[in-house]
Amino acid sequence: MKSLTVPPGYSEITATPMPAHRDEWEHRLLAHPNLLRDIASRVAGPFHLLYPPRVAANIRAIQRVFLESGVEGDIYYGKKANKSPSVVRACAETGAGVDVSSTGEFLSALRGGVRGVDLMVTGPAKSDQLLLLSANYGALIAIDDLDELARLTNLAIPARVLLRVLPPGSTSRFGMTDSELELALTLADTDLIRLEGFSFHLQGYDVLPRAELAGRLIDRCLAARGPDRPFATISIGGGFGVDYLPAQAWETFLEGVNPRWFHGDRAPHPESYYPYHCPIPGPAMLAAVLAHGNLGERLRSAGIRLAIEPGRALLDQAGCSVFQVQGVKVRRAHGIPYMILTVNGTSLSLSEQWFDSEYLPDPVLWPQYPGAVTPTCVSGASCLEEDMLSWRRIPLPRAAATDDLLIYPNTAGYQMDSNESSFHDLPIPPKIVLRDVSAERSFDWELEVPGTVD
Repeated sequence: MKSLTVPPGYSEITATPMPAHRDEWEHRLLAHPNLLRDIASRVAGPFHLLYPPRVAANIRAIQRVFLESGVEGDIYYGKKANKSPSVVRACAETGAGVDVSSTGEFLSALRGGVRGVDLMVTGPAKSDQLLLLSANYGALIAIDDLDELARLTNLAIPARVLLRVLPPGSTSRFGMTDSELELALTLADTDLIRLEGFSFHLQGYDVLPRAELAGRLIDRCLAARGPDRPFATISIGGGFGVDYLPAQAWETFLEGVNPRWFHGDRAPHPESYYPYHCPIPGPAMLAAVLAHGNLGERLRSAGIRLAIEPGRALLDQAGCSVFQVQGVKVRRAHGIPYMILTVNGTSLSLSEQWFDSEYLPDPVLWPQYPGAVTPTCVSGASCLEEDMLSWRRIPLPRAAATDDLLIYPNTAGYQMDSNESSFHDLPIPPKIVLRDVSAERSFDWELEVPGTVD
């Protein structure tokens, strides 16, 4: 183990602590004397852990909001957030649908037990193959443009359709303008196209614009209704925030963040950070949307269902990513020593770093025991200077040593596999599915094979 004597001024180059919220299952995992080490030795590389019961709990929490509000609602899991079949199974078991954007995602959802009628098909310029598959299985298709509508019509088979709206003032490449929507209503005047409503997606995580646009679409639905045109669904897309960190930790970080906290003085632009503290996340955000402007009451009165397409919010605290330390070195910044760890994987397995940003929740150093707080950066095992899992100098509770484990928390939403790559012929980290052994309050685990279902 390399020792590091840190002078009192180490805080000048060290970020503030960013301790993540932790679920009960994670406390049990970290307290287990050998489970993490056992998995690490069997896998012989980095790996991702998934705990599907938390996904089910997140779905049920949103379902309760719909039930308590009296609004008919549909949840479609945004599958792009995580490829794991175990998440799809949790959706099937709890009555949630799945939002898919490719034939691969569509077929994977079917294999996981989700019915075709419980699939929402989104994305631009869908292939004829995906449109045909969607229509044949009775999926709900969010049509993005007039060409796509024409191609669907030319298939000459019945199809369920939402028309995707370009939000007012938006420069998005997705959705249709008011004039295009009017033309779509004319072009879809056929017995084969069942117009069920409208959809939209907004960037960011604000309640107000979602509630206001949904409110305007209620009026549009009522005006467009007719025979074989129920217009009884509005989908407001995703963007339901996740609360990774306590408010105080996030506020302290934002107040003090500066380049000296990062390796090479390389700090991301402040606007690139995900908002790691969210005061009204997931279910609370849905409740706030329904409460704004009496939206829930208006939906009930108009007989309109509200569909949502959360991804990250359904994966909150449902998984973590584990890397093994395989090298330790000491460097200096502004005359103050700090550690750089090299782990047995790359930042391609922690996707936020590849969006000119940084994944900020602190990793847990395992095994856990007392020591001297040590400013530490984490690098990947590739030959690229930019391959850093954490540019930020994290105040680890002790000096790390070779073969220690670093557990990055709450990574199931987008971090695990959005940018996975076998660069350098390094293995793509596998997913390990944890199951409770209730009698012992411990876990059983299995290696998940991609694309398969039990």
